[in-house]
Amino acid sequence: MTSGTPQLRLYNTLTREKAEFAPLDPDNVRMYVCGPTVYDYAHIGNARPVILFDVLFRLLRHVYGPQHVTYVRNITDVDDKINARAARDYPGLPLNEAIRKVTEKTEAQFLADARALGCLEPTVQPRATENIDEMIALIGSLIQRGHAYEAGGEVLFSVPSMPDYGQLSGRNLEDNVAGARVAVEAHKHDPADFVLWKLSSDNEPGWDSPWGRGRPGWHIECSAMSERYLGQVFDIHGGGLDLIFPHHENEIAQSRCAHGTPMMAQVWMHNGFLQVEGQKMSKSLGNFVTIHDLLATEKFGGRKWLGEVLRLAMLMTHYREPIDFSVKRLEEAEQKLRDWQRVASTVPAGTSGAPEPEVVAELADDLNFHRAGGALDALARAANRDPQSGAAARLAATLDFLGFGRDTMLALENLDLPIDEEAIAASVNARLAALASKDFAAADGIRAELAEQGIALLDYKDPQTGERRTKWEVKR
Repeated sequence: MTSGTPQLRLYNTLTREKAEFAPLDPDNVRMYVCGPTVYDYAHIGNARPVILFDVLFRLLRHVYGPQHVTYVRNITDVDDKINARAARDYPGLPLNEAIRKVTEKTEAQFLADARALGCLEPTVQPRATENIDEMIALIGSLIQRGHAYEAGGEVLFSVPSMPDYGQLSGRNLEDNVAGARVAVEAHKHDPADFVLWKLSSDNEPGWDSPWGRGRPGWHIECSAMSERYLGQVFDIHGGGLDLIFPHHENEIAQSRCAHGTPMMAQVWMHNGFLQVEGQKMSKSLGNFVTIHDLLATEKFGGRKWLGEVLRLAMLMTHYREPIDFSVKRLEEAEQKLRDWQRVASTVPAGTSGAPEPEVVAELADDLNFHRAGGALDALARAANRDPQSGAAARLAATLDFLGFGRDTMLALENLDLPIDEEAIAASVNARLAALASKDFAAADGIRAELAEQGIALLDYKDPQTGERRTKWEVKR
């Protein structure tokens, strides 16, 4: 841990309390987050964990040093939903070729979306199909230890073999039995047992295994990939609230029982649900919005939105609380980001610095971005009161740290409004000349003309020469 950094406190779904975070090895802090199943474009609900855990990744890198943090986010590229989408979209192709087209296209779009949201690339982004051998080995260990069995053409995990199953979700075996479809899955020893490996037909993707040609169940994929890249026990496992049961609960069961370990991850973190304009997001309601829709089309609110605006809109609500996503929320985030960047843009490009300690301290308290945003507001106010205070540079450095670029508002407005940058620059230069010759009436006239066009001017002093400089931006 670097000197002068605050102690991280994180809420742990497993213990249901917030506690100080102490990594197993401060020189090797490890985090795993469940990534997308690449059969369709990621929706705005998927954006929330991508953004949340990017902020945590940045914070961990700041506290422990970039070289001491490993962040793994997987790509699930083997799944029955993928098979169905491939058959639907490419009916004339052999299934394996169609699957490759679907997964490559969808993965590329997801990675582009994540970049547009201001996210760093994880340290490792493994694909499930690249880790089949590890999954087969893990299943073999579970069978050997008496926690799995073959039945009905499948290999299944025996839930009753794990006496303390259900600690993460709070579900006991009786809960699972009450909700199970016993008649449909009669080959199971217990209704709560779940699939580790299932046989594949000739026209389905499959891999050779001791139990026949088949493919893995969903849960075993993350257990195998997290072990390969982070070890049998690691520090943080994250994902959406919807993954607590059954996915994360079953990951824990597989990993602990295969290795005989008391835990899989020390801290389990989950972000809350998202609804759109007060309703659950669904295609039937017509309010299903992908990240791509938001950034590249006018589907939501009749306009395109910048990725960093979506980023801030997500962070404005604490990650464990539900979000009611709306056009109003995006507009509020856009205005807030514009206010900060108006100040940060007075700092010369390339200027570097450390993030504001108060912002880091607020984030260290279970990623409390609401209070961190208040500290950013205070920096902006301080810079406006005294341009020589250094607050603008500290604000710019902190925005960079948080994944917000300095020129994003101009990029956003350029998407929406055709503007003549050369003409604006000429007007700005003419106004500066008028000010230099003390022709204030002419200078005010130019400012008023630009304001009528929706162009706002901001004067500031060049920190190197002390000369007057002017920035401009489009105002709604």
